[in-house]
Amino acid sequence: MIRPRRTLLALSLAAALTGCALGPDYARPDAQVSLPETYAAATPVAQSPGVASNWWTLFGDSQLDALVSQALASSPDALIAAARIEEADALLRQVDAALLPQIDANASSARSRSILPNTTPAKGMVRTVNKLGLSTSFELDVWGKLRRASEAARAQALGTRYASDTVSLGLAAAVTQAYLNLRAIDAQLLVNTDSVSSQSRSTQLTRTRFEGGIVSQLDVQQAEGALAAYTAGQVQLEKNRALAENLLGLLVGQPGLKVAAGDVRSLPVPPTPPAGLPSSLLEARPDVRQAETALIAANARIGVAKAALYPSITLTGTFGHESKDLSQLFSAPSTIWSLGAGITQPIFEGGRLRAQVEQVTAQQKQSLESYRKSVQSAFREVNDALVSVRQNTEAEDAYTRAMNAAKRALQLAQARYDAGYSPYLEVLTAQRTANDATVAWVQNRQARLTSSVDLFKALGGGWKGS
Repeated sequence: MIRPRRTLLALSLAAALTGCALGPDYARPDAQVSLPETYAAATPVAQSPGVASNWWTLFGDSQLDALVSQALASSPDALIAAARIEEADALLRQVDAALLPQIDANASSARSRSILPNTTPAKGMVRTVNKLGLSTSFELDVWGKLRRASEAARAQALGTRYASDTVSLGLAAAVTQAYLNLRAIDAQLLVNTDSVSSQSRSTQLTRTRFEGGIVSQLDVQQAEGALAAYTAGQVQLEKNRALAENLLGLLVGQPGLKVAAGDVRSLPVPPTPPAGLPSSLLEARPDVRQAETALIAANARIGVAKAALYPSITLTGTFGHESKDLSQLFSAPSTIWSLGAGITQPIFEGGRLRAQVEQVTAQQKQSLESYRKSVQSAFREVNDALVSVRQNTEAEDAYTRAMNAAKRALQLAQARYDAGYSPYLEVLTAQRTANDATVAWVQNRQARLTSSVDLFKALGGGWKGS
């Protein structure tokens, strides 16, 4: 029989030991050692306004704002990420439950008949036993195995939230870039529509001049060929727009989405970050934080594996009533109870437990290098985006000059042709050059806006102003 005082003493001593937790305590690695303190590719600006996490609103397009909000709320990727958070939270509650004793209610009723020995003739005895009680089993966390497991599960749950933020950031960037592509196609359609309209008028005028004997059949054929080429280009652009619209519908979780026509040229250019932007800003990126939580979880699992090498102490207890008559089940004489403690120590397991410690230690090293790699990759992505923003911004001036010069050349070529000083081929060449120059300007503006989106994504959604 176990005496209650001795049992309570054993519980107190065991509880005092639970302050110990095997395995290394987590310390954040210095991943910034090999990184410059600032981004060399940043462009100096007079002011450094901050950019909030809802950076897509900087484009000032209410339709884009609605599409991003819809994608974040109802796209399959966002819903999957939310479900993973629920799964991780449930796992954390399951792991934390091991820190508490499990209490079970037990009830049974049995009736049996046995033969009494040394009786002639044989006589039987009928016995009825009714039981009702509670039982518990609890493993003392002497070596911190359960607490390390809870630490790992908590880091995993936090990691799923950062993973969800990463999905949201990537989804917002993908929707914005798809929208910018759609608006760039709209702008190209407007340019091509103007070219078709202009070429149609020019072709009709050329036919009239041919009928009047002013120009040759060659001019008519050249004009009609150019008109057909622009018309074919219009069909191709309309196809591209339909495909871009379908992609946008897929991203926002709305198949069959229809977006009214717009123009990328009407969208403002977002601000650029100031020079001297600290590289430590990368720590706010959700994917970098997710990599760190994976490292925390791997670090905690070392303690779980090491604790398996040490004895496990389990406490058990029961309390209830037992009686042959239900009417006497709750009477004082029918009370039963028991308290117990057990210790289990691995003696021989073929090196399995130590191999498990080595395994999780190697996994922790992998997680550490993955964390450092994620930081370095993030730094490269920011620098790449800064270079793209700067180069596309500088190129826009050249594209603007080329476009304006091509338009003036077209006006001069048309005037020279109308005055009979040059052949129609000169007009066609000028028309094609003006069209190409305008499309090139539109594409560069799209690239400039898209690189801004890449920069917001690389910085984790924005930055704080100075």
